[in-house]
Amino acid sequence: MAQKQYIQIDERDNVLVALQDLPKGLNITWKDLSFALKDDVPAKHKFFIENLDTEQEVIMYGVLVGKTLHPVSIGNRMTTENLHHAAEPYFYREVDYKWTAPDVSKFREKTFNGYHRSNGDVGTANYWLFIPTVFCENRNMDTIKEALYNNLGYSVTDKYKDYTAEILEAYQNGEDISSIDISLANPGYQKSRRVFKNVDGIKFLNHQGGCGGTRQDSEVLSNLLAAYANHPNVGGITILSLGCQHLQANDLVATIKSKSPHFDKPILVFEQQKTQSEEFLIAEAIKQTFRHLIEINKIERKPAPLSKLSVGVKCGGSDGFSGISANPAVGFTADLLVSLGAKVLLAEFPELCGAEQNMIDRCENEEIARKFIHLMQSYDAQAHAVGSGFFMNPSPGNIKDGLITDAIKSTGAAKKGGTSPVVDVLDYTEPAIKPGLNLVCTPGNDVEATTGKAASGATLILFTTGLGTPTGNPICPVIKVATNTQLATRMADIIDIDTGAIIRGEKTIQEVGEEILEFCIKVASGEIVPKAVQLNQDDFIPWKRGVSL
Repeated sequence: MAQKQYIQIDERDNVLVALQDLPKGLNITWKDLSFALKDDVPAKHKFFIENLDTEQEVIMYGVLVGKTLHPVSIGNRMTTENLHHAAEPYFYREVDYKWTAPDVSKFREKTFNGYHRSNGDVGTANYWLFIPTVFCENRNMDTIKEALYNNLGYSVTDKYKDYTAEILEAYQNGEDISSIDISLANPGYQKSRRVFKNVDGIKFLNHQGGCGGTRQDSEVLSNLLAAYANHPNVGGITILSLGCQHLQANDLVATIKSKSPHFDKPILVFEQQKTQSEEFLIAEAIKQTFRHLIEINKIERKPAPLSKLSVGVKCGGSDGFSGISANPAVGFTADLLVSLGAKVLLAEFPELCGAEQNMIDRCENEEIARKFIHLMQSYDAQAHAVGSGFFMNPSPGNIKDGLITDAIKSTGAAKKGGTSPVVDVLDYTEPAIKPGLNLVCTPGNDVEATTGKAASGATLILFTTGLGTPTGNPICPVIKVATNTQLATRMADIIDIDTGAIIRGEKTIQEVGEEILEFCIKVASGEIVPKAVQLNQDDFIPWKRGVSL
């Protein structure tokens, strides 16, 4: 099957997207147009199919994504030199939004094997969580982590230790080390090495907060850490505290229990300034945690309906194919999940710039819509106050691979949320309690966004990427979805799913969306371990509510 050379995403668009490298001079035939390209157009980039004067509108995905900086001609490539960001103003209006749910008959009776909690939640993993109340305890956390990981079978660094030992031996023997290669046949992740078969990991939330900032910073951090303690994927918690910091251990425990009045997970608290020595603190934390690991290891996976899933959708290292392949495919998965009664969490508010009106029109009521508008406007105003703004969101990598303005990037990013109604809008760390599509206020920053999504209750995260990123999360398995086959092949060690068949015209968005859901079910059941989990990619960055895009 011959691959298409270019595509129009929406019939209203006045640009086409190159699906492969197109040379200058190539004859383009589109509807009643026939013209030669005036520039080389790399795959993922766009070219104009309309002559435009200065400050004329450029339409993509059927919406305004920018305005021209100077006159452009049919066949010119879109660049940062001829286009600047622009988006339509947004506002609340009464809209009778109609949604046609996809056919989910093949998934209706399916289940996943998860960890059932006493409050009715079901986790996709069973982790023990170490939480420091303050950055002063990070070194103690690292010491405990090294001891537990190495002895309980959770370390994935053994192959690098062996590799380093081989290099060291060669050096000491006076040999040339340049020919020594690491054996890729020796995987770091080996589930069979675990001592506790029903404990999927021991995780550590090292951070730089808890003291020295404002009391408001500590309050936000407390809410975040409490949300992680209450997460369905967490079976128990060890808290390390120094003692004199803003975020007191007893306040954190109180916040944890206030979020769940019937909280019954084990909580161990160790305060360094009340112990006889650092050595005693670490030894007691290890011993007491070990005793409770024995207990939570008795919890076994049991069947649960797919309605118990809570799936975050995220993109990072995006490219010009993100809004054409991976994001729409994940969006169809999202629609399937919503139809099955599950929760879907779409965050990254800076990456909804240009897609606001669509989101507002999809809100189930005015209260939800106005909360979204308030959060978007106040966030963007903060950015402008320091000389930035959502329009400065695209990274150099995004631009290099075809995402010229924030509205282009954002409108493609919003495709991950599918087409279902918005049932709720959540501020940072607010829990998702309504089945359906929830909007969660977080930065676009990969780790801050995944950190926030897990805080709102995501038990899986679908993470699309066109350039490749190793981002993961300590307690929420992250599934990497590549927009193109070249990336999936080149970075196979971090990619789980390839949606390149959509670009080649071999599969439909709907077919790939169903395949992604099947993969999610296997991950939620522990049958497949995503690459980010295999690599212990445990990224955690609290958002201090400052300007972060």
